[in-house]
Parts: sequence; C-alpha cells; structure tokens
Amino acid sequence: MEEVFETLKCSQEGLSTEAAEQRLSTFGYNKLEEKRESKILKFLGFMWNPLSWVMEAAAIMAIVLANGGGKPPEWQDFIGITTLLLINSTVCFIQENNAGAASAALMARLAPKAKVLRDGNWKEEDAANLVPGDVISVKLGDIIPADARLLEGDPLTIDQSALTGESLTISKGPGDCVYSGSTCKQGEIQAVVIATGVQTFLGRAVHLVDTTNQVGQFQKILTAVGEYCICSIVLGLIAEIIVMFAIQHREYRTGLNNLLVLLIGGIPIAMPTVLSVTMAIGSQRLSLQGVITKRMSAIVDMAGMDLLCCDKTGTLTLNKLTVDKNLIEIFAGGVDVDTVVLMAARASQVENLDVIDAAIVGMLADPKEARADIQEVHFLPFDPTGKRTALTYIDSEGKMHRVTKGAPEQEVPEGSKESSGSPWQFIGLIPLFDPPIHDSAETIRRALSLGLGVKMITGDQLAIAKETGRRLGMGTNMYPSSALSGQDRDESIVALPVDELIEKADGFAGVFPEHKYEIVKHLQARNHICGMIGNGVNDAPALKKADIGIAVADATDAARSAADIVLTEPGLNVIITAVLISRAIFQRMRNYMIYAVSITIHIGFAFRLLALIWQFNFPPLMVLIIAILNDGVYFLDSACAIIMTISKDRVRPSPHPERWNLIQIFVTGSILGGYLAMMTVIFFWTAYQTDFFPRTFGVSSLNEKDVDNWRKLVSAVYLQVSSISQAHLFVTRARSWSYVECPVLFLALAFFVAQLTATLIAVYATWSFATIEGIGWGWAGVIWLYNIIFYIPLDFIKFFIRYVLSRNFWDLVTKQRTAFTSKNDFGKEERELLWAHAQRTLHGLQPPDTSMFSVRSSYGELSWMAEEARRRAEIARLRELRTLKGHVESLIRLKGLDIDAIQQSYSV
Repeated sequence: MEEVFETLKCSQEGLSTEAAEQRLSTFGYNKLEEKRESKILKFLGFMWNPLSWVMEAAAIMAIVLANGGGKPPEWQDFIGITTLLLINSTVCFIQENNAGAASAALMARLAPKAKVLRDGNWKEEDAANLVPGDVISVKLGDIIPADARLLEGDPLTIDQSALTGESLTISKGPGDCVYSGSTCKQGEIQAVVIATGVQTFLGRAVHLVDTTNQVGQFQKILTAVGEYCICSIVLGLIAEIIVMFAIQHREYRTGLNNLLVLLIGGIPIAMPTVLSVTMAIGSQRLSLQGVITKRMSAIVDMAGMDLLCCDKTGTLTLNKLTVDKNLIEIFAGGVDVDTVVLMAARASQVENLDVIDAAIVGMLADPKEARADIQEVHFLPFDPTGKRTALTYIDSEGKMHRVTKGAPEQEVPEGSKESSGSPWQFIGLIPLFDPPIHDSAETIRRALSLGLGVKMITGDQLAIAKETGRRLGMGTNMYPSSALSGQDRDESIVALPVDELIEKADGFAGVFPEHKYEIVKHLQARNHICGMIGNGVNDAPALKKADIGIAVADATDAARSAADIVLTEPGLNVIITAVLISRAIFQRMRNYMIYAVSITIHIGFAFRLLALIWQFNFPPLMVLIIAILNDGVYFLDSACAIIMTISKDRVRPSPHPERWNLIQIFVTGSILGGYLAMMTVIFFWTAYQTDFFPRTFGVSSLNEKDVDNWRKLVSAVYLQVSSISQAHLFVTRARSWSYVECPVLFLALAFFVAQLTATLIAVYATWSFATIEGIGWGWAGVIWLYNIIFYIPLDFIKFFIRYVLSRNFWDLVTKQRTAFTSKNDFGKEERELLWAHAQRTLHGLQPPDTSMFSVRSSYGELSWMAEEARRRAEIARLRELRTLKGHVESLIRLKGLDIDAIQQSYSV
C-alpha cells in the first residue's frame, strides 16, 4: 500500500479540496460521456445511400433538366419520386429510432453518490467528482464507485458476477483491488481510488463498446445489390446517350425523357421500405414471444448465424447456487445424506446468509431445523485465511460438539483454543453447482440440430465450465483463457493457431471482457456469422462486437443497451423461435432481391432496346405508375401495401444457416430479367410490325402502317410490362413450381388489385399529359394471354439456373466426366488413399487431419462445426454412462483429483 500512496501522491488522510480539483482537471470526471445523435441527421442519413442517390438524380432531372421543346418540367414525376423517397426514409427512420445507446446504460452502473474523505472530513460527493487518490468508504449494499485498493480492516464480500461472470461472491482483504460497478455484499472498509472513468475496469469495457461499429451482414448485401442495379443502369445510360444524341441526333427533351424512364423504372424504388417493413413484421412476431428487437437488420443477420457464443452465469445457468443431493459423497458410517445436509446447515449462519449458506440451509424443509434441539455455544464465521465456518453446540443430551464446513482442500486442525476435543471425523462432501436454466439443454440440442454451433465463454473456473457443458450436452472440449495466448495448452492443440483453437473448442473459462471480445473477433475473421448471449457488464463489448448480440431477461442495463435483441421472458427457447422466424424472413428478402434485380434488367433492357431500335418514346409517368403499383407503397389510411405484402408471404424456414449468395441473386435476377425484356421486345415487334394479333384475335391494328401515333401502343406496352413484371414475383418466391406453392391470400389479393388497376388504366385511360389512349378489353385479353403463355417457361429457367449454380453440377462436370479430368481411372488412387486415411483415423492409428479448419462459404460447411459439437457431446455422454473407464474418470473429475497421476489400467 505504501507504493500505491507514493505513486498516487496521497495518504490515508485523503485529499484536500484544492488537490482534488486539480486532479479533476487532469483525469476528468468519473463518468462516461454519452454520444448524442442528431435526429435530423439520422433521418437524412436514410436518403444517403446508392439507391436514394439515383432517385434523387431522377428527381433533379425531372424538375431542372427536363425543360425545352415548348413543354413544362416533369412536375408529376418530380412529386412522385420525392414522395416515395420521403416515405422510404420515414419508415426506415421510425423503425430504427428505438435503438438505445450502450454508453448511457453503462453510465447507470456507476454509483451516483460516494462517501469520500476530503480535508480530513467525511463528505458525500457525486461519484463523478472522484479522482485517483481519494479515500472512500465502502459498506454493505454499496456499488463501488471507482476502481480502488482496500485499506486496513476486515475483509469484504464482493459480488462482481456482472463484471467477470464468476458465480460466487469473492472475499477481498486489505491491499486487494475492487472494481467499479461491483457490489459490496458484506463488511465495511475504507479504500483509496486508483482509477476513474474510462480508465476503470468498467470503463475499458465501455471503450470497447464505443469503439465498436459493427456493420451488419444485411447492410453489406443491401449495398451490394444497390450497386449492382446502379452499375447496370449507368452502363445503359451511357450507351443510350451515345446512340441517341451522337448517332441518331434525337431531340434533347425526347432523349432526356428516355433517360428518365431508365432511372425511374430501373431502380427498385421501394426496396429499402419493403425490407424495413418485412423486418418490422418479423419484429412484431418476435415481440409476441417476449423478444425486443432493437436493431431491425439483426433479424436477417440471425438467419445466417452459424456460431452462438454463450455466457454461463445467469445466461445458461440460474446464477443461484444449489446442492445436488444425488452427488453427495458420504465418508462416515451410520450417516445418511440428510444427516450430512443437517450438519452442514448447522455450520452455516441462519441470518444474513451468504450464497453458500443460503444454498445449504435451503435444502432443509424448514430453516429453523439448523438450530433445532441444540444450544449454540460459539459460531466461527468465514474468513479468507481459514476458508471455513464452524459451530460449537450442545445437543439435547448435554454433549458438546463442533461441526465445520469449508473448502475441501483446507486442512482442519485437530483441536481449538477453547477445547482440544476429539479428532475431526470427515462426514461427507457436498457438491455445489449453479443449475442450468430449465430449457438450456433443450435449446442447445435444437440449436445443434439447426446447424448452429454453441460455445461457452465464461469467467468461471474451467472445471465448473466443463461440468456445466457436460450437463447441457454441448461438449467438454474447453480451455482456460490462457490458452488464447499460447499458454497451458496440451499436446493435441499446442501447434494450433489461435483462430483454429477458438473454432475447434467448445468453450473457454476464466475469461475477461477483452477475451470475449477477441474470441468473437477471431470467429468473425474466420468467416463466421457470430451471435453472443450475455447478461452482464463483462459481456457488453462482445455483445456489441457480435453480428447478433442477445441479452437475456435479467441482464444488466449495460448488456441490454449493447445488444441487438433483448429477451423479456426467462428461458432461452425463444432464441430457436427467433432463428426460425429470421430464416423465413431471410427467404422473403432473398426472393424480393432476385425480383428487384430482374425488374432492373427487364425495364432497363426492354425500354432501351425499344428506344434505340424503333425510337419508341415511353413516357416517364407511366414507368412511375408501374413502380408505384408493382414496387411502391400505397399509403392509404394505415399504409396498406401492394408488393410490401411479400413481407407476410408463406415460406418454409431452412434447416441450415442461410448465407447471402450474391452470385445466385445477380445471375438469377439477370437471366430472368433478360428473358422478360426479350418477351417485351418480341411483343412490341409483333404488335408494331406485323398483323399477327389483328389477324388471329380480331383486335384493332397497332401496326406502324395503320397508326400515326404511339398512344395506344404505349398503353399496350404498359399493361404487358406491368402484369408480367409483378407476376414473375410468384416465380422468385417459390422454391418449386410457382403454381404449386400457394402464396398467402393477402399477397394474391394485392396482385389482383394492382393488375386490375393497371388493366383499367390501359383499357380506359386517355391522358394527354401521359400520352396514352385506351386500347379496349380485346387488346387487354390478348396481352394477358400472351403473358400467361410466356410465364410458363419462367419456372423451367429458374430450375435450370439453380442447378447450374449448385455444387453438384460442377462436381459432375469436373470430377466424373473423362473429358474434364486428367486423373487416371477417374481418380481411383486418390479415393483409395482417402478411404485408408479415414479407416486409420477411425481405429486410432492416425490422428485426424487438423487442416480441416479452413474458411467456409456454404451452409453445409458452416454447419459442420455444429454437427461435430453435437457428436462430441453425445459420445462423451454415452462413454460416461456405458463404459467403466468413463465412469471412473467421471468420478475422478468430480472429486478434483489429478487423472494423469493415476495408473491408466482398469479391470472388470
């Protein structure tokens, strides 16, 4: 302590007010600064993304550049685009505005007041005004206001489970350090402050939270899809500008209108809103299960989650010590289990119980039995040196006895100062454990079956972690935190890099917040989508760093604020429900993204070819109407949606973690969109340059020889593009045949209403400002028949694309065809070597190949770890139950003996 006082330049008399003020200006306030975000900037931020940029560019072109030719600016286009842009931003802002700030909740962990020695007098000061060198008083129930060293006095009992994850309270004596945010459970002492604010143990955790800005997987994918759509449009604009103005010498206003058609129709205008509402509906479903979603995109990220890191104390377990009567060992004759429990209860306090005494006394039918029929003479309380308690009492026959309980490694003296007495008799060994939550084992079993690997990361001791893992069926392949730095490794893992060690392990024990943060970071570097479940301040950095942070029902405010998802009901089974819901939502979003990409290709290529080949000028307003009906949102009364009803569509969750496959999205969308574009071009050519439709169906002619304007042809093309564009949504949403997988009724009704509106516009509307004229019901029927016929091949195209992109197709091409391989006998020798290696490994003649830990990309490879963990847990359980060696080793571990020192031979 003298070194501490010398370093801090203080004494046990505390600081003067003047010295404290000087140090306050040097070290700053003992609090965490809250970062405030402007609501206006946050709202405007939703307009600052690639998709919004294109929308904004189209609005500017419509109102600023679209002038000339004796026509006014495109006001209707400008108003429509701006309205959709504001609606998109408003919906996204409302959905994201409920997220809390992690730093603000961590500030609440700091004690608001503290008793400090200033100018030789004890004063009550704001905890924010404490500085290093202050002498403070700590007593029962106080939250430690800053990191401090204890001075002379009786030991304290400290609960720091929320900081370190240790399930037991800790005894701290003079010279020991106590951490800010922990709670004093017993005792009273003075302490000198050694660190404040962000320099404390709690402050470092806050710093990790504040400096962590994790970008969700969904945001990355959304940006990539937007960039793809923009690139396709930009390339089309460049080509169209060169051809129209440099080669065809088109009029400025006509050419600009064609460019607006590409900008308005080629961008999935409502994609951010559709996806936001999809996530909001998923959030509402989760709220019915007692789950609060703070970051909407976490719902989608959870669909791809393949690893789940779990804190132990208070997350997988109840954080409540319990006695397992089935495992009580008796070492004295004539004594039963109930007698051992009664003797232990007599050696416990019956008032002001600590956690161990409460667990033991709680095993009695009535706590009063601990002192029934005896006369208490003397009770020896627990102290950190002796590590035991004892009771001297007189029984009903007038005989004096002494019973003691304590740590099993302590040597108990044969006598005492008061009486020599008889030698001690060892009665029994009582196991204390923190019991798992009622549904933890079932949750882990279901998680493993869904391809979700589970790892335990706890601040508790390694033996406790392994026993908990064994009870929960999650494997016992666990290591101390020192193994992360290359220490305390056994021969099987000594050569493994830390990334592979973390990936291979079932868990780690004795970890601090920095370790949890680094474990999550390493797993993310190995291409895993990592979730984290926790409840304490020590979990906050990892919760913030993880792709999906989950705080349990009784979590601290710090953990809740750092998490993306907060549970409000006890138990973990709801996490499985959330995973299944998120995978269903993922499929809805993937279906919509394929739809959005195909629409971009369809609109862009179709109208570009019509404008460049036939110089057909499609009005921008009609493209905007298509966007509103097919991609947009009707905000009528309570914001009813058309295409947004896909967010409620009926889908089946995947049994494996989902991954965003951009190649599949882009290739599928591009090919489907290209097919639709060719169908539009063929329809235009047939109607404009042939007499097939009038000759076959008896409708009026739209041939270039029979009409002298584009008005009716615009209506016909509008209906053809509008109906087939939205109809192919049923193809993208279905895994099998689109007419077999029935959509939800609301989606079918939305399609009917939207296309009925489009048909009525094409049949009756004669709008001079939009340059369209009604075509009648005859042409409407022809167009619908044409679209139905060319809709049928869409399913076949979808199946062919899926097969070509699958691994089975390329394996068939490259591995089993002689024309595509140079291996002799189809690689027979290689297959025989692999089989021999597998057999040697199976019979223990050769260690398994450690090179298996490689970067994984498919859900099959990602779920491999979950399958291995499930298999290890099952093998460990069967080995312990069915083999003599396993049973013996289990008992040795239970008694804490060194198994390496025992001769490894057994006989039956």
